Amino acid sequence: MQTLTVLVLVGTGLVAGVLFAVAISVMPALIAMEPARYVSTHKLLGRRYDRIMPFIVTGSVVIDVVLAVNREVGVRTGLFVAGAIAMLGVAVVSQTRNVPINNRVKATGPEDLGPDWVDPRRLWRNWHLVRTCFALAGCTLSAAAVVWS
Repeated sequence: MQTLTVLVLVGTGLVAGVLFAVAISVMPALIAMEPARYVSTHKLLGRRYDRIMPFIVTGSVVIDVVLAVNREVGVRTGLFVAGAIAMLGVAVVSQTRNVPINNRVKATGPEDLGPDWVDPRRLWRNWHLVRTCFALAGCTLSAAAVVWS
């Protein structure tokens, strides 16, 4: 169980940290860019995140659930369940909101950036902030469950 508690802290902490960093640093930089530069930069950034983040988020949910069912029902169980639900929120927002926008940006070419181009950055940022809040909650709840006595 100790290994799982370390893994849930690492997983939820990584997700919360990455999403927080994107929210306070990367996204403001992307919003400040000219559209063509934004599109090419967004494509570059997504190459790495898109492959690893779903695995870490899903792994964190699974570990939270495993830790919840391997405890006597009580506050710790509730905290692990709440942590899993919060991390599930990250996954749902990511897959239903941010990923579809990412896919549209990846399919965008320079010729698509005319006057009728719909800039997705603010909508993407708004959904990103929602999932960042879920991630911060998931990390906090999981950490609280680990240290609860």
